[in-house]
Amino acid sequence: MGQTHSQENSDAYTVVIFRGSTAKPLRFSFPRKFVRKLLIVGCLLILADLLVISHYVIRTGEVWELSAFRTEAMSAREQTAAFASAIDDLKKRITTMKEVNQRLRVMLGIEVPKTGDMVNGRGGEETPLPEGSTIPSQLSIRKSSLDLKEESSSGGVHETLQGDSEAVESVKEGLHWLTSEATNQERILAELSQAAEQRSSRWAATPSIWPVKGWVTSGFGPRISPFTEKPAWHDGLDIGAAPNAPVQAPAQGRVTATGFDPKLGNIVRLDHGYGIETLYGHLAKALVKEGQRVNRGDVVGLVGSSGLATGPHLHYMVKVNGQALDPNKYILE
Repeated sequence: MGQTHSQENSDAYTVVIFRGSTAKPLRFSFPRKFVRKLLIVGCLLILADLLVISHYVIRTGEVWELSAFRTEAMSAREQTAAFASAIDDLKKRITTMKEVNQRLRVMLGIEVPKTGDMVNGRGGEETPLPEGSTIPSQLSIRKSSLDLKEESSSGGVHETLQGDSEAVESVKEGLHWLTSEATNQERILAELSQAAEQRSSRWAATPSIWPVKGWVTSGFGPRISPFTEKPAWHDGLDIGAAPNAPVQAPAQGRVTATGFDPKLGNIVRLDHGYGIETLYGHLAKALVKEGQRVNRGDVVGLVGSSGLATGPHLHYMVKVNGQALDPNKYILE
């Protein structure tokens, strides 16, 4: 009997709870097979809990990552849209600049103006419209394109990614266009600057003011000579003025000659460049020296009656490429 009891105890786990020195202890026996099964079940439950928790952590991380990706994608999409809008605005400005540059090129003589409307030129063979057909407006075309975009965007992630890819490609094309046009406009502006500088130099060298304040006593062209009283050709402009009145250079230039001529008396000759020369005769005195450079408005001499003259006046002559022209064409005031 004792052996049987000890054998049963060896197949079970006994838990003894002592409640005091006088109280009888409590004994709980658990079969070893039951305890083993209970431990296995507990381990399985713990393992399952760990798997569930790890799966939850992984999924939570994926959700957070997806949310961050969506936020970043939305921000990138907004930036792309703003960038595309800025590119469109720059395109409009460059197009306007191209039109202005084209007009300036024509005005400065760099290009020959084209006949017709350079901006809205139209043409081609025309045929009657079929019955019932209408001309689509730009608004309806734009609306239909927007509707197509909305339909494509509602198709899912694939369509959205495709739309983003198209937007990026559009931005790349716009950047390429802007780079090319900016290079062209820089070249055109350099040409315009050079042409404007040349025109400015030409204008500064072109006579444009009265050389002396006075009145015209004899014009350019045929006249009756005051000395022979016969028809003669007058190659300049006689301007009557008070003796010793200041004679001004009508444009910038260089003094090429000063001296005395039997007919014109004391003279000063200026070379303005571009084939333009001016001469001042009958001076009382020259106030410049040969080789000296003068600007428009500088005094080059004083009115007199030296040489063959009937009284104090200035003989003013303008030559272009060696040919005497009417000085009145070179006086703007």
